[in-house]
Amino acid sequence: MDAVRIFPILLTMAAIPAAFGQATSMPKVPGAPPAAAKAEAAEPNKVVLTIGTFKMTAAQFDSLVDSLPAQYQSYARGPNKRQFVESLIQLKLLSGEAEKRHLEQSSKVQNQIQFQRENLLAQAMFESLQDTIKVDDAAVKAYYTAHQNEYESVKARHILIRVKGAPMPGREGKPELTEEEALVKAKEVQAKLAGGADFATLAKAESDDAGSGAQGGDLGEFRRGMMVPPFETAAFAQKVGEVGEPVKSPFGYHVIKVEEHKSKPVDEVRGDIEKALRPELAKKEVDGLRAKATVTVDDGFFGPAVAAPPAAPAQ
Repeated sequence: MDAVRIFPILLTMAAIPAAFGQATSMPKVPGAPPAAAKAEAAEPNKVVLTIGTFKMTAAQFDSLVDSLPAQYQSYARGPNKRQFVESLIQLKLLSGEAEKRHLEQSSKVQNQIQFQRENLLAQAMFESLQDTIKVDDAAVKAYYTAHQNEYESVKARHILIRVKGAPMPGREGKPELTEEEALVKAKEVQAKLAGGADFATLAKAESDDAGSGAQGGDLGEFRRGMMVPPFETAAFAQKVGEVGEPVKSPFGYHVIKVEEHKSKPVDEVRGDIEKALRPELAKKEVDGLRAKATVTVDDGFFGPAVAAPPAAPAQ
């Protein structure tokens, strides 16, 4: 979250293993023993962890994990569940020992506790803003209009005539073609299709894309960003049902037939759009709190105010 940077206190567990010579990145901790991969289901009130006089039930463990960020939840409930609880044990032991030694009474620790508390509250407030803020219909429609190409998809077939040196193997037994030779061959294929040849049959016989060729050139449905740029540009610009001019890509020349071109309506993607807009709208709420507050900053001590980045152009 860019608007409010938070450092939840429980995430300091990630640093604890370093003191014991273990990995510091939770997702990369070596896998747990096979037995941990299939953790047994426990009754909510069953005590699953005891550390001295401290006891934790299965329900309390689940409640703790639910309070963590998503990436730590998947870690704590996945194959590394045992490593997680070992870190939790270390946290409990060290914090308990710190209390015995009254380390929490030092001004340094008190400041850190206060800072952690405020960060957690700030995170909770920002999440609350995101969850409750109203996204008006005009904002949804404006976003949809500006990003409409992200909701387009095309279903197409192609026949690839490979050029020599392309970053894919050629079909066994077929000669290597120069760019000029490949273009001539692609135009021959295009002419056959214009004369009534069946696209799928011709793709099986001529396409150097072995995968789609075996399926009659069928590429299925794809969105923008899934194909190499020249191919994508041509496919999304081409009329449905027509066979276009050969298109050059690093693989060779493509003869494309678009079978379907559709866009998801705004109501179908409204949820995704609102999710994309909520963080920025919440950030504006935070900016509003800043504008209303009486804040005085000593520029001589902190340095001059940093200029805000230029606003994005209106869409």
